[in-house]
Amino acid sequence: MAEITAALVKELREKTGAGMMDCKKALNEAQGDIEAAIDWLRTKGLAAAAKKSGRVAAEGLVAVASGDKTAAMVEVNAETDFVARNEAFQNFVESVAQVALKVGDDLEAIKAATLDTGRTVADELTHLIATIGENMTLRRARVFTVPSGVVATYVHGALRPGLGKIGVLAAIEAPTADEAIEQLGRQVGMHVAATRPSALDVSSLNQEEVERERAVLIEQSRASGKPEAIIEKMVEGRIRKFYEEVVLLEQVWVHDGETRVKDVVKKAGVKLAGFDRFHLGEGIEKTVDDFAAEVAKVSGV
Repeated sequence: MAEITAALVKELREKTGAGMMDCKKALNEAQGDIEAAIDWLRTKGLAAAAKKSGRVAAEGLVAVASGDKTAAMVEVNAETDFVARNEAFQNFVESVAQVALKVGDDLEAIKAATLDTGRTVADELTHLIATIGENMTLRRARVFTVPSGVVATYVHGALRPGLGKIGVLAAIEAPTADEAIEQLGRQVGMHVAATRPSALDVSSLNQEEVERERAVLIEQSRASGKPEAIIEKMVEGRIRKFYEEVVLLEQVWVHDGETRVKDVVKKAGVKLAGFDRFHLGEGIEKTVDDFAAEVAKVSGV
């Protein structure tokens, strides 16, 4: 029997896309024969994961998890919305959020962490791909921690507590983490879910985005034929309006339609230290199937 070395396990994993623990077991079953191990994995349906890896995964779930003065949020994608209702998939996404809460939001650290199943997150994901039959990916993670206060979580349209398609973290620094601060954090989360701000404050806004907006506004204003001095004032006014649309602290509080977020935070005597918003599948180019065209192609029409 050939020695089951780490290099042999690695080679089998690269050839099949199966998880590390599954590869090790296959090699043991095949007494070190890599071709026999590949066949063993194929019979178990575990070698199919690699073939699925090229398929677009834009559905799935966003999950949040909370701890003491910290919270985590992750997005795990699958190919179809049907998988989001699969209990095994839901449990996995929840467990990944708990892992992120412990190890941080570095994806490689999360993937390397061991779950209660004895597999790493990466291997468990590969196992799910083979079991459920769809491509899946751990796309991103975010963790916030505050020295004092609360990192509030909010999930819009939750399938079950902490699981849904839109998730928000809101880090609020405060002397205590009482019920009022918790409530404010949840309200901030709801606001962010609704308004989709790009930045916390003006200084943290992407300056390239600002200059691009300014250039567009200048060209639009020049079409009016007004003097440059007037155009400059028009542009600055519109830039302020732009800030009010995309900067969280400059936005109008959705809960009353009047107060600025910065004034709400100031009145509460706290600091809004950061936020993030995950909208499932945002930025992923989805494949749209034209069923009629497909039928025509097959029938030769």
